[in-house]
Amino acid sequence: MNIIKLGIYLILIGFALVLIGTILSAGNTSFGGLIMIGPIPIAFGTSPEITVIAMGIGLLLIITYFIIGRRNA
Repeated sequence: MNIIKLGIYLILIGFALVLIGTILSAGNTSFGGLIMIGPIPIAFGTSPEITVIAMGIGLLLIITYFIIGRRNA
């Protein structure tokens, strides 16, 4: 199987799972997000707990970014 086709299938399956999850949990939902601009994270969310989780993920990404960057230098 071609790796590009596999990637497209995985993206389509992901969209379908998100759509199904949205339909099934139409009640009280909370969301958050993380935008990385270079190594700087910007986190947002509908509750403080979600925002803290997003910032934790951002911190892990920053650490990974610097470890990989140092190893390749």
